[in-house]
Amino acid sequence: MGVQAITLNLPRTVYERIRRAAEKAQRPVDDVLIEAVTAVAPVMDTAPEKLQTALAQMAYLNDAALWQAARATMPAKQRKRLEALHHQQQRRGLMAKEQAEEQALLALYRETLLIRAQAAVLLKQRGYDISDPQQFTPLE
Repeated sequence: MGVQAITLNLPRTVYERIRRAAEKAQRPVDDVLIEAVTAVAPVMDTAPEKLQTALAQMAYLNDAALWQAARATMPAKQRKRLEALHHQQQRRGLMAKEQAEEQALLALYRETLLIRAQAAVLLKQRGYDISDPQQFTPLE
């Protein structure tokens, strides 16, 4: 794999945040930056534009906000509706309006997963141990 050298001018506050995360993780700043860019790049290409912006801006959230995002879940009412639509699909199929509703709920579910994943990546980069499933128990 080839390597491309770049010069990147970061605001001091962003650099300091990255430096602290690298220090906490006992890793070089370059490695932390490479990991951050690598983690976001594939998602940014495929996510809707609105979500791309939200995912990119997550890097500026404080740790508490990232933990909250990492624990985010789809609202219970929408989860139950999606489950009901899946069962209905298996029993008799869905009408066009129901299919559209199912697709919208699936999109919301995927967005929720992407946000949780991005928050987890950022928390890991900041030196947090994210391997404990109890830390990610949804706050409902």
